[in-house]
Amino acid sequence: MRYYAATIQTDHPHPRRRDEIADNITRMIEMADSAVNGYEPFFPVRLLVYPEFAISCPVYETAEELLEKLAEPMPNEQTDRLAQKARDLGVYIQCGSQLEFDQRWPDAVFNTTMLIGPDGEYLSKYRKVNPWIPWEVSASPHDIPGYTDELFPVVETELGHLGAATCYDWLFPEVTRQLAANGAEVLIRISAYMDPWGATPPMDWWTVINRCRAIENLCYVVAANQGASLRNYPPFSWPGGSQLVDFDGRILAQADPGPGEKIVVAPIDIRAQREERSRRSGHHMLSHLRTDAYPVYGAPGFPGSMTPEARTVEGLKRSIRAAKKGGQAGNAVPPAP
Repeated sequence: MRYYAATIQTDHPHPRRRDEIADNITRMIEMADSAVNGYEPFFPVRLLVYPEFAISCPVYETAEELLEKLAEPMPNEQTDRLAQKARDLGVYIQCGSQLEFDQRWPDAVFNTTMLIGPDGEYLSKYRKVNPWIPWEVSASPHDIPGYTDELFPVVETELGHLGAATCYDWLFPEVTRQLAANGAEVLIRISAYMDPWGATPPMDWWTVINRCRAIENLCYVVAANQGASLRNYPPFSWPGGSQLVDFDGRILAQADPGPGEKIVVAPIDIRAQREERSRRSGHHMLSHLRTDAYPVYGAPGFPGSMTPEARTVEGLKRSIRAAKKGGQAGNAVPPAP
């Protein structure tokens, strides 16, 4: 019930074709060995977390191009290599994210991460519910008619109950709140936060959000951020700053902000967390929540990611403008003069 988790911050060229993905997996496997074997004399590292787009990323502005050149079904040959490494090391791996194709919805590309267990088994699949629009043209599973897979899966493991969500999802507190409601004790964040919204003031959104979500949900947060340089993943530079936060919002460990490959480890004590959740009556937001007090959740939201317009960056910009004009961007905000 007490172990160490490691965030593994990547910085490699991002692929533009499927045949370029294998090199990234090779480097991820090498870093897994560094995290587990390198720290073995000091810490029992049992959970490895890679950042968003560690495997592949949206380097094109249309879903059609992503489906043609990069997206793959998941699991696949490359994720199987990570599964073998999890088996070899006896660890859990949150594999970062990859662009996914699913033949059930041939027009959709998903931004997907999977949790792999120490026996090499695939334990859960999380598809990003809130793509970073307008730049991400991946689909939200929420928007697919008849979608029946669990949107916010939580897995019961020997390391506690693990739930993951991706980058922009975390700016919507409803996502991690639902994971916590589904039983999560460790919230895993795979991210590609770019400058200036990193771990340094005055725009240290990365740190603020991680600590807030930990406090709100009495959860540990294991947050791996993209460390790619501007050269490797333009048009942004990526500040890294991967960190681990305890259930009271304390930063337990953090990589120095700035691009580059980095590994940072910190302890997770599930027994202590469970005792605190059981003991506390104050600042126990999970038990204080008045779920029926917020009529905003009954109002229309963003028009969705399955329309033809939402399959390109320009189309998403038009959809955002329509949401603002229609009052869907916040009914309490008066229109600009």
